[in-house]
Amino acid sequence: MELTYRLNASELNEEFLSNLKTMFKGKDLELTVHVKEDETDYLLKTEANKKQLLSAVSDVKKRKGLKEIDLEKLKALLK
Repeated sequence: MELTYRLNASELNEEFLSNLKTMFKGKDLELTVHVKEDETDYLLKTEANKKQLLSAVSDVKKRKGLKEIDLEKLKALLK
């Protein structure tokens, strides 16, 4: 069985640990902690990515390079 919890470190408390012990009583567990990086921070990490993304945001604000989509035709294609 695999179970994923997504929570802030401040939410770790005795009750959380007690619940884990109850749920997995008598089982050997392997716990891995992975710090979830903010997607925006990750995407803006490199200068090249940052430049491209900010340019794309600017283009959208100016409505530059946008394609119009007929929603009815799209719905028909998805059927």
